[in-house]
Amino acid sequence: MATPTLSHHTLPGALGPILVDIRTSDRTAPRPAVIIVHGFKGFKDWGMFPPLAERVARAGFTAVSLNLSGSGVSQQGEFEFLERFGHNTYSAELADLRRVMDGLTHGALGLPPTESFGLVGHSRGGGVAILTAAADSRVHALVTWAAIARAQRWVDQIAEWRAKGRLDVVNTRTGQVLPLYLDLLEDLEQNASRLDLTAAAGRVAIPWLLLHGDADPSVPVAEAQELAAAGGGPGPRVMVINGAGHTFGATHPFAGMTPELAIAFDETLKWLGRHL
Repeated sequence: MATPTLSHHTLPGALGPILVDIRTSDRTAPRPAVIIVHGFKGFKDWGMFPPLAERVARAGFTAVSLNLSGSGVSQQGEFEFLERFGHNTYSAELADLRRVMDGLTHGALGLPPTESFGLVGHSRGGGVAILTAAADSRVHALVTWAAIARAQRWVDQIAEWRAKGRLDVVNTRTGQVLPLYLDLLEDLEQNASRLDLTAAAGRVAIPWLLLHGDADPSVPVAEAQELAAAGGGPGPRVMVINGAGHTFGATHPFAGMTPELAIAFDETLKWLGRHL
């Protein structure tokens, strides 16, 4: 297998540019594409995502990682576009992911047309991946890491959020205060049915590997159990990794592989290899 090469691309997104990285060892022959979807406060170059994309590409797939247009993060990995972050919504993220899939389907981004997709989503990105897999027949395999089971994460703060017109969240890594304007709250209220993650889980009919750590302080393992209980067809294959936290031990900047992350990598690649 040839060594994968990396290229950078930009597509118009719901709130600004979508930054797309493509790693592949062959840009002339069509092959399945695996799209890695980051979560809340995540981005394509956070910690574990570049080595995961490299592994996916070395396995013979086209690996696609992206900064959703509302991520607020620049190509340099810095939170520079806080207004985009503040106005981000689930609907915007779903539209961005669909835009990337459409581009690949139509042979854009320097590749032949792509017919088959796998999705790997982390945390909130896992939720976006579930919603997409439930609705888009181009997705043939799904892997979620620490996926959320409920889109609304700030139930106790809704009154304050509405009164102030924004909810401030702190990026503990950088110390930055990041705004969440009413766009997100209104999207959740106006599109409650479409953004119902457990209902979407019941419509996922493709092979789905659900990975979660039993020491996750951000998204409790009980949410994995909710998704599994709601899963359609045979339901997802659930793997709870002992001792794993929300990022399976990965940090940013990436400080190397952990035993928990190695399991997540290996199981993900086996799943994709079996079903794409």
